[in-house]
Amino acid sequence: MRHQNFFLLGLLLCFMSMGAQAQKSKAIFNGKNLKGWQLLNGTAEFKVKDGLIVGTVNDSEVNTFLATRKQYTNFVLEYEMLMDQGLNSGVQIRSHSNPKERNGRVYGLQVEADDSDRQWFGGLYDEARKGWRYPMEYHPAGKIAYKSGEWNKIKVVAQGNRIATWVNGINCANLFEEATETGFIALQVHQAGKEHYGKTIRWRNIQLSELTEDAPFPATTAPEVSYLTNTLTDKERQEGWKLLWDGKTTNGWRGAKMDTFPANGWSIDEGILTVHASGGHESTNGGDIVTMQGYENFILEVDFWFAEGANSGIKYFVDTELNKGQGSAIGCEFQILDDGQHPDAKKGVSGNRTIASLYDLIRADAQFYAPALPRNKYVNHGQWNRARIVVKGKQVEHWLNGCKVVEYQRGTQQWRALVACSKYKDWPLFGEASRGLILLQDHGDEVKFKNIKIKELKADAAL
Repeated sequence: MRHQNFFLLGLLLCFMSMGAQAQKSKAIFNGKNLKGWQLLNGTAEFKVKDGLIVGTVNDSEVNTFLATRKQYTNFVLEYEMLMDQGLNSGVQIRSHSNPKERNGRVYGLQVEADDSDRQWFGGLYDEARKGWRYPMEYHPAGKIAYKSGEWNKIKVVAQGNRIATWVNGINCANLFEEATETGFIALQVHQAGKEHYGKTIRWRNIQLSELTEDAPFPATTAPEVSYLTNTLTDKERQEGWKLLWDGKTTNGWRGAKMDTFPANGWSIDEGILTVHASGGHESTNGGDIVTMQGYENFILEVDFWFAEGANSGIKYFVDTELNKGQGSAIGCEFQILDDGQHPDAKKGVSGNRTIASLYDLIRADAQFYAPALPRNKYVNHGQWNRARIVVKGKQVEHWLNGCKVVEYQRGTQQWRALVACSKYKDWPLFGEASRGLILLQDHGDEVKFKNIKIKELKADAAL
């Protein structure tokens, strides 16, 4: 019996050891050749030299990827990376390439590698699909992690819906995705101008350990960004966030000019709230919808998708008693617009009717607040975008896809001068109410909404 117990104990220890070994990091690059990898899309060269994978920028007109043949779901990925000055690159995770779709164009989540003044290294970007998911404007303190001209050590943890990154030991991104995907790992050489031809990106010590979905997730310090569909994370609930729309019913909302929710013009399907196209006219079909409750100090987030050529908006400080006639209810507006297709983009003053602008008052421009950004707005055309409106007393901010694009003070002399030159000049003390409703606009074009959530702030809370 004693010998049998020793045998069972030995067998148990053996299985435990095998399980532990299965979780150890394994090299997915052998340091000698590119066995287990394949070249996708572009024509940039990848070769092995002195135990490194070296990618060289050339005249390829598209991005080039060196992808693993094996696919992964839950894992810890670690690698070191050295980039020549001024390059943009990245490492794809859980990514895909289908020869029957867009000639096999690689798409999926990417750990950003950015050697520029923008300093978004370690952020998360969805290549050729959803756009920016975690730009480093969400976490400015993490911008110091990357060391230009040096080897940088990167760690990525992907487990279920959650993905986090560390650069040189600093937690840079902390993302909850809407879906768990299985896909390959890929190294990127980004297409670039002639001034960068011959420059290189180097990788070494590429290690991966697969995880079980219930393994403990490492501690994170970067702010959470969540795309869970109409669902709050545990931390969001702890911080006071609430869903402003439950994803299933019309509870908490009504027509701006009625006591009930519109009987037509709006629909709910699979967690998406849609205002339907009706000829592009303002509030002539289902009409605008507003919250039952008013809000004073808050952070509001809304994910939105707009059809080609569409016009709509998210309004706040709305008073439905101000305009009972034709047209939309009155309030400050985060503009939703297809800038390239809708004529309203060229109206107003200096672009103050373009997407994410404070409609007819202040133009959205991320470069005004972060001059190192290469463009003034990051817009996901044909995909979902995220609006964020922050109100703290008289101070208001608009954010689009993680970047601040508008900031202003209500009730000041400058504010009143802006209003006096706008379409709101006939509304006394426009935008100066301390409290108001939140509105989603029916402007006669198809626009979709989801993940509508709000966090009310205390009067003395710091932003």
